[in-house]
Amino acid sequence: MNYKTLLLDADGTLLDFHKSEQMALRDTFAHYHIPLNDEVLERYEHINHDLWRRFEVGKINKKTVLYSRFVMLFEELHIKEDGVQFEDAYQKALGEGAYLIEGAYEVMEELHRCCDLYIVTNGVSATQYSRLKKTGLYDLVRDVFVSEDIGYQKPQREYFDHVFSKIPSLEKKRTLMIGDSLSSDIKGGICAGIDTCWYHQDITQKPADMPITYEIHDLHDLLPIIRGS
Repeated sequence: MNYKTLLLDADGTLLDFHKSEQMALRDTFAHYHIPLNDEVLERYEHINHDLWRRFEVGKINKKTVLYSRFVMLFEELHIKEDGVQFEDAYQKALGEGAYLIEGAYEVMEELHRCCDLYIVTNGVSATQYSRLKKTGLYDLVRDVFVSEDIGYQKPQREYFDHVFSKIPSLEKKRTLMIGDSLSSDIKGGICAGIDTCWYHQDITQKPADMPITYEIHDLHDLLPIIRGS
């Protein structure tokens, strides 16, 4: 398959969101003089994960995710702080966290020479643009599609329909979706009728019921796939 268009997820694929998240949480909790111990972090991660899971299946919108998680956390732990204001401060700190997955820039720079690159992300617009520009990835892509701007999110078909409509002369058979999330990136790509490449660094087994086109554990492994296509 001769790929011309590559759709690349941001967090967990190109950007090291975990590192950005940990640094932003540390800085924001410190700013508000709230201790961030293992118990608080564990409860936040549980609440956050559950909210994002509900968002991905369309049960709640992104605003509800963002402006509920710290409110719920503080209520549960009896912390007397404004969770909404805390979220705004956290997003600002998160936007400063520009950390790349190992090899991401080098691989993108190489792919930039032969393919049209697009970022497709469910992140918050201001935060994602800030991080992409700080890492230099923004200059390597033709466009960035953020769910917050579109009104739909991966894996919804409407999200991909919008993306396809904005890419000139797009050919589905020459388009590849690359991402780390089975539930949003890979499922979304499959449902949209394009090939998929699942990137993950762990040893999770590929689901038998998902017709994933490629599976890689290192971003550099993407290069022979594209060169050989």
